[in-house]
Formats: sequence, structure tokens, C-alpha cells
Amino acid sequence: MFRTAAALAIAAAALTGCAPEPQLSISDAWVRLAAVDGRPAAGYFTVNGGPAAATLVSVRTDLALRTELHESMAAAGGGMTMDAIDQVPVPARGEVRFAPGGKHAMLFGVNPQVKPGTSLTLTFTFADSTRIQHKARVIAAGDQAPSVD
Repeated sequence: MFRTAAALAIAAAALTGCAPEPQLSISDAWVRLAAVDGRPAAGYFTVNGGPAAATLVSVRTDLALRTELHESMAAAGGGMTMDAIDQVPVPARGEVRFAPGGKHAMLFGVNPQVKPGTSLTLTFTFADSTRIQHKARVIAAGDQAPSVD
């Protein structure tokens, strides 16, 4: 009995050591369309760090004329302010969430064919030239944000 339990413990430890290294990836991507025609849409997502630190430098889609990374933050007078950001560090094995009220991608000149309930492909580019494509769910301005884990 003891030998069986010891063998199982050793096998479990060996399998844990063989688990694949987490890879740089994107999850929970969605885009909220603007409430007013001509205004930018906002993209939200999570960047999941891989075995080494990375730096996100851009997010693009073929369905918008221009995309910029931005960050919202509390202003001195109690309101909110938003600034463009050139890059976002992603820690190894960490995560960076782009969420309402914080970091987000602004999508300017979104193609009018993009409608709630569809999806669009975002291309994420990192400083080392790594590119990841990920589909983002599209929701209307007034829709509730999708739940994320």
C-alpha cells in the first residue's frame, strides 16, 4: 500500500514538472461600439504573460482606420482623464487587463459594417515583433460588458 502511494506521488510530481510553460497570449477580448456615429469604439482584453517579460506596442484591426492604446485615470479635480500610451509592459507569467476605466484600445473610424453580435480580429504586436491575432466580440454602446474570469 505504501509503495503504491509513493509511486503515485512520484508520478504526479513528474507530470507536474512536464506541464507546458505558459505562453504569451490574449484572452477575454471584446469591443464596445460608440454610442454616437463617428466616435471611436473601445477595445478591452487581457494580455497573459509568457515565460519572459514582453512589451505590447500596438493593437490593430483591418476594420478600423486607426487604433491607439490609451489609459484612463482619476484627474486632480475628481473627474477622469485619458492619455495615449506608447507601450505596455507585460510581466513574465503575469497579466495586464485592459478594462473600462483603465487601459483600453481606441478604435477610430470603425467600418460601419461592424455590428453588435459580430466579431472582429485584433492583431497585437509586441516589441520583439511577436504578433498574436485574436477575435474580439462586438457589443453595442449600451450593452452590459461580457463577464470575464
